[in-house]
Amino acid sequence: MDFTILAPIAGLLALVAAGYFAYSVLKENAGTPRMKEISGAVQEGAMAFLNRQYTTIAIFAVIIAVVLGFFISWYVAGGFLLGAILSAVAGYIGMNISVRSNVRTAEAAKSGLAKALSVAFRGGSVTGLAVVGLGLLGISGVYLISAYVLTPAGQPVDLKPLIGLGFGASLVSLFARVGGGIYTKAADVGADLVGKVEAGIPEDDPRNPAVIADNVGDNVGDCAGMGADLFETYIVTALAAMLLGNIPAVQTALTTQFGLNPSFVSNLVTFPLILGAGAIIASIIAIFFVRLGKSNNIMGALYKGLIAATVISVILFAAANYYLLGMNMGILIASFVGLAVMACLFIITEYYTGTGHRPVNEVAKASLTGAGTNIITGIAMGLEATALPVLVIVIGIFVAYQFAGLYGIAIAAVAMLSVTGIIVAIDSYGPITDNAGGIAEMAELPPEVRKHTDALDAVGNTTKAVTKGYAIGSAALAALALFAAFKADIVMPAGTSLNLSIDNPIVLIGLFIGGAVPFLFSALCMLAVGRAAFNIVEEVRRQFKEIPGIMEGKAKPDYGRCVDIVTIAALKQMALPAILAVLTPLLVGFILGPAALSGLLLGVIITGLVLALHMTSAGAAWDNAKKFIESGNYGGKKSDAHKAAVVGDTVGDPYKDTAGPSLNALIKVMNTISLIFIGLITTYYLLR
Repeated sequence: MDFTILAPIAGLLALVAAGYFAYSVLKENAGTPRMKEISGAVQEGAMAFLNRQYTTIAIFAVIIAVVLGFFISWYVAGGFLLGAILSAVAGYIGMNISVRSNVRTAEAAKSGLAKALSVAFRGGSVTGLAVVGLGLLGISGVYLISAYVLTPAGQPVDLKPLIGLGFGASLVSLFARVGGGIYTKAADVGADLVGKVEAGIPEDDPRNPAVIADNVGDNVGDCAGMGADLFETYIVTALAAMLLGNIPAVQTALTTQFGLNPSFVSNLVTFPLILGAGAIIASIIAIFFVRLGKSNNIMGALYKGLIAATVISVILFAAANYYLLGMNMGILIASFVGLAVMACLFIITEYYTGTGHRPVNEVAKASLTGAGTNIITGIAMGLEATALPVLVIVIGIFVAYQFAGLYGIAIAAVAMLSVTGIIVAIDSYGPITDNAGGIAEMAELPPEVRKHTDALDAVGNTTKAVTKGYAIGSAALAALALFAAFKADIVMPAGTSLNLSIDNPIVLIGLFIGGAVPFLFSALCMLAVGRAAFNIVEEVRRQFKEIPGIMEGKAKPDYGRCVDIVTIAALKQMALPAILAVLTPLLVGFILGPAALSGLLLGVIITGLVLALHMTSAGAAWDNAKKFIESGNYGGKKSDAHKAAVVGDTVGDPYKDTAGPSLNALIKVMNTISLIFIGLITTYYLLR
């Protein structure tokens, strides 16, 4: 039996389940007319931004597709466009349900914490299942077309269209992360600096002209952005494992060193697809385990789902290994290593970003002596937060390699990403609850409603940070596998070899350039947020000054003006970071050659991983330190410590929601475009 057909079937099943959860959420009561009006404004702003963003991306995508078609292959160009389209569709689905779940979560909060959690998590589940469903459907569909339509009988399957698919998904993810991140943090910073610090009004106060833009930003950054991010991570990770499973040297090593029966070698390419199919089943079942217990532990309820997905995945991974690889224990252990790395990264990231733990408490306490000490402590905690995740990833790489070589590392990454459905659900729950709190505040709902939404939102801050850490950690494993595939694609003439040793000055030059790129990229993202936030701050100040009656609640602010300003700024500023990611590997490859390009990719992987971990952890610690003070600690709201914490959170916003998570996409874009063009680069290098 050809088990590959199970992959598209599982993808379709995920989409059906997503439709079911969407229907169940939309059946819920949407609240009062005022709540519907506020939610409608957020919907309108979010969809307007997404439409304009994807229109801009489409121009870039068409140009790149034409270049790929002329210089590489029209099949690769087709795969690229499909990857871009599926990524955009995943973003649209996530956005549409998110902006409709928020008001229903606020209404459900009137009935208690359990009801609100249920609605918010089901809304997040739609995004999660759409991401993995479209991802597995896309990559398995392209593989089956390549294997049975494009490849002549008896010939090896051409996986280049799959690389195009991965590149398309990565490029859209980069734009979505950068553009959405600039939007959400510019609006957030502008609303906080003028509203909280200068005017002294609460978060999400309807008197703040930037409040609708801020709520829109939660969706475009953390729903559409994270959906596109993990969609491409999911695809590229499976792609890396499939590419390695197709390399003869890797196949030989598995049969001679790691005990794989030669009769199962042909299944190495499709094995990652079956792991993904099994994990989709696990994620669908696990969603029903997320229920609030008597202790009202929200994070515990979410972890029930994650633990259930992991346990079910272990069983299904073993079954897949038995039927496709004859129960090869080395590869099975490698898959378990991936699940263990995922669990460890979750625990570590929660420790460094969750309230009630030392790092966040230290940042909050440092706020007592001002913004300066708050920022110093936040940066220190972010730096410290890189050590344990890197150690976990290193141990995971070592163990997986010992048991199954390079293919084992790739399978560990696939296993780690396989439970993406439940993890995106946990992440998307965050912005839904954040918006629900905003709607509760603006609609002037009873205090107990805001109490419930605040409790959900505080956990949401941690889940968003945990998901980012998970995505970044998986990117490191996937990028290492991609790099191995990249090296295998460098074909030199017989009798010659390429010196990739670090004592080769050309490799070292590439390494230094690659190491610097994530820092330059992050600087561009941070500056973009600063410029856009400046415009919002000026606009909010202008409205407070020129529109009489806003502070007394007698006049309505011009919300639409702030939405327009931040939309234009985000779309304008997102192009340069994306161009840097696409052009750098091409320029280094064609000017300095494949050896320098190899060094570049290694440099990007190493510094990009560590810098992203630092930024996402520090940013979340600043955010939750502010929330910790707002809950009544160290003087509570409107205290000097609170004002200092707001400044720290303002610094952390572009850290954790713009530059940090965008580095994940940067790493993958540079690796996939290098894979696509390495043949041309090598040919050009040899002809010089």
